Amino acid sequence: MAYYLGIDIGTSGTKSLLIDHLGKVIAESTANYALATPKPLWTEQNPEDWWTATKLTIKGVLKKSKIKGSEVRAIGLSGQMHGSVFLNAKGNVIRPALLWNDQRTIAECEEITKRAGGRDKLIGMVANPALTGFTAPKLLWLRNNEPKHYDALRYLLLPKDEIRRRLTGELATDASDASGMLLLDVVKRQWSKELLGKLDIDPSILAPVHESEEVTGTLRADVAAELGLTTACKVVAGAGDCAAGAVGNGIVKQGILTASLGTSGVVFCHSDTPQYDRQGRLHTFCHAVHGKWHMMGVTLSAAGSLQWFVQNICSDLATKKGIDPYEILNAEAARVSAGSEGLFYLPYLAGERTPHADPLARACFIGMTNKHTRGHLARAVMEGVAYSLRESLDIIEQLKIPVKEIRLSGGGAKSDLWKQLLADCFGQKVCTINAEQGPGYGVALLAAVGDGAYKNIEEACKATISVVEKIPPNRASQKIYHTCFPIYRKLYSSLKERFVEIGGINA
Repeated sequence: MAYYLGIDIGTSGTKSLLIDHLGKVIAESTANYALATPKPLWTEQNPEDWWTATKLTIKGVLKKSKIKGSEVRAIGLSGQMHGSVFLNAKGNVIRPALLWNDQRTIAECEEITKRAGGRDKLIGMVANPALTGFTAPKLLWLRNNEPKHYDALRYLLLPKDEIRRRLTGELATDASDASGMLLLDVVKRQWSKELLGKLDIDPSILAPVHESEEVTGTLRADVAAELGLTTACKVVAGAGDCAAGAVGNGIVKQGILTASLGTSGVVFCHSDTPQYDRQGRLHTFCHAVHGKWHMMGVTLSAAGSLQWFVQNICSDLATKKGIDPYEILNAEAARVSAGSEGLFYLPYLAGERTPHADPLARACFIGMTNKHTRGHLARAVMEGVAYSLRESLDIIEQLKIPVKEIRLSGGGAKSDLWKQLLADCFGQKVCTINAEQGPGYGVALLAAVGDGAYKNIEEACKATISVVEKIPPNRASQKIYHTCFPIYRKLYSSLKERFVEIGGINA
């Protein structure tokens, strides 16, 4: 029997899952770790924590499944995109990694745009504008602010690729994850020599780029022995978490779109050819499907907004034993009518990506009265995230990209209320599928393809993924959200300049 591991190095933890050659999930294991915020809007993690969690979760799935390590034929890697792992010539981590939601690089984004010859020329080189979350601005921040660390720099890796290095000793990345570094020629699927030259970046610090199902190495002997696996176990290139999650949801052909409710929220659509939003509101990246692309919009704090609400506003619930605070809040929010009786939430806890690309944007509740309860606040958080995702969906429709089916994924999509709320806000039927594991499942399928169990990822998804539930919109709620959504859109514009002033106070 052949088995395949999918490992997803996330923001709050690492999850490993094991599937058989038919795509059935055999076992799962998760290990969590901390997120450091040394300054407001800065986010960092220690790559050593990812490695510790990876080893724990691999051992966890092997123990739960009770299979022989020799039966694990291949591993697929996914991870949080854009993060920067800085290594010296000895392969040692120089400093904590700067993460995807770190917003310290405003000046470096301006520098990149200027060096590229303007925003339009930059988009022409790498298909995207310079955004604070991307990797290239982080590299320039290191050069501008920590020159001793920059002088010691020999390699720049993404989170999942650091785990690959520790597993195999090989330096490699894939086209989907590399797209988010702002250094890849997305059309040619190779590093942009033109932009690297303009930014005075040595291309030798970057890993070779592969397609997602390609084998990039096998396990080192010492690692295989420690984990209970074998040196014959392959490691495929894998994918960034957004593309991997899309594969895990079967988004491998045009017409199917996924809306993900993870820590961040993503609206993701497949494209057979490179397509651009010339205003730079949507990202155009390489897909994890060989030779294909995708467009996506990102809400930086989606389910992360509700997690923040639970941990910081409802800490009394979060600390009580034997209860699930999310179940309680879902029940309270479900008793509140659509529109939260005029209460709005802007989900900008870590700034915002789509459509505003504003690192200074701030989260806020607007319209609060003495009638509003905790349930109103919880529902407003869910609605604010739904409105933000709706903004990305609207842009996709404006670009005339066909959307025949919307599939939901991520932890937030386990909430019946949130699923219905999204259908009502989108004004379209939404679906759930039989595979709920997202990125980890997607890269496990890519590992199976790399091992030859399937001809390609399209075949793998067709054989393993199917729709299990369809949720139509509630027409009465849809009508309310049709009224509320334009108000939500105006709130950012009304507050944009105030956000700049507030940012000045933090500085």
